[in-house]
Amino acid sequence: MVFEGNNKIRRRIYQALEGLTDEEFNGKPSGGGWSPKQILEHLTLMETYIATKIMKEMKNPDSLRTSKKIILLASDRVVNVNLPEQTQPTEQYKTIADLKEELHNSRIYLLDVYDASCKDALRDKSFAHPNYGHIPLIQWFPFIGLYEKCHLKRLRKTIDELKMENRPFEPVGGRND
Repeated sequence: MVFEGNNKIRRRIYQALEGLTDEEFNGKPSGGGWSPKQILEHLTLMETYIATKIMKEMKNPDSLRTSKKIILLASDRVVNVNLPEQTQPTEQYKTIADLKEELHNSRIYLLDVYDASCKDALRDKSFAHPNYGHIPLIQWFPFIGLYEKCHLKRLRKTIDELKMENRPFEPVGGRND
C-alpha cells in the first residue's frame, strides 16, 4: 500500500504525544526551537501544501517528466531547506486534540488527491523540491512519510528537552477561552 509507511510514522507521532498536557504541547524549549505543537502544525501545513501542489501539477499540461529521485534523505536533517511561507507554524495556542484533527484532515485531503489522480500522470508529471530538483508526483506521497519521520526525531528530542528542563511550561501564545 502506498501509504503504509506514512501511516506507521503518523502512529509513532501520536505515541510520542502520549502523556503530554496541552500546556506542555505548546511549550518551547528554553534553548529555542519549535514547540511540539508547532512541529505538528508544520507537518499539517506541509502535507496540505504538497497535496495542493500535486493537484495543481496534475492539471498542468506542461509539467516536466523526470526520473525518480533518491528521496530517503528527506528523513535526515542533514539537508536543510528554506520552508515555503505557507508551511510556517504559528504562535497560536492549540490543543493536542485540535492538532490531531488537523493532521487527520490533511491526510484525508492527501488521500483524496491520490484517489482522484491518474496513476500514469502521477508518474509522468513532477514539481520541484528546493534541494532535489523535480520529483515525480508519485514520489511525493512517500516523501511525506519520510519527512514526518525526520520531524518525529525532532519532536521526541523537543519533548525530552521540555521534560528535562523540569520547569513550568510557558505556552506559546495565549489561550482563546
